[in-house]
Amino acid sequence: MSWFIILCLLIPLFGTTLGSAMVFILKDKINPKLQKILLGFASGVMIAASIWSLLEPAIESYENSYKQWLIPALGFLAGMAFLYLIDVIVPHIHIDKQEEGLKGTKLSNKFKMMLAVTIHNIPEGLAVGVIIAGAINKNISNEAMLALSLGIAIQNFPEGAIISMPLKEEGLSKFKAFLYGFLSGVVEPIASLLAIALTIFVSTILPFTLAFAAGAMIYVVVEELIPEGNEGPHSNLATIGLALGFVIMMSLDIALG
Repeated sequence: MSWFIILCLLIPLFGTTLGSAMVFILKDKINPKLQKILLGFASGVMIAASIWSLLEPAIESYENSYKQWLIPALGFLAGMAFLYLIDVIVPHIHIDKQEEGLKGTKLSNKFKMMLAVTIHNIPEGLAVGVIIAGAINKNISNEAMLALSLGIAIQNFPEGAIISMPLKEEGLSKFKAFLYGFLSGVVEPIASLLAIALTIFVSTILPFTLAFAAGAMIYVVVEELIPEGNEGPHSNLATIGLALGFVIMMSLDIALG
């Protein structure tokens, strides 16, 4: 791998790390209004990335063929199903204290909170890995690869803060809260490497894996981020955040792509 590819692989983790480090700066818990904006922002980035960075190149991989719609559709649904299974199986707790996944485990609430964000990061890691694999195979430009990596890093910043701050409220020290937030982001480069290995060696499945990553990200947006952002008062702030995130990621992808 070239240094540029390694950089694009690690940029999203850098965003999570910076966000988690906010636990050392912010004194109290995140303001509820700010949290809604950040949740909406992350949603907007992920939706725009799913469309322009993933689904669009998947569709453009075929010309005047039924595969142009069939393969992206199957990949998208497979990605949704994959995240659904993880969501049902892995025990985790969201920021609203709602517990999901297998019940009756002996895992601590703090660890379950970290797992919730880790689940969010899996599709993002897959997306970056698939795009990098496409760039290695010369199917996707280096600029498009950089755009997605930067976009994911931007939305990882608020996610890192959203996980580390509640962990501090749960009684963890600032350092441990930061460490949990950082570790939740480590899954991204791991998922990226798995996606790169799979897609490079089986380059013909690139359109399917692009759509797969898009489906996985949209699942997180619809199942987790938007409901949490719309819960309680001031839900319009989440909508504003979504619009900002969507426009920024769309502009970034088009400008660099």
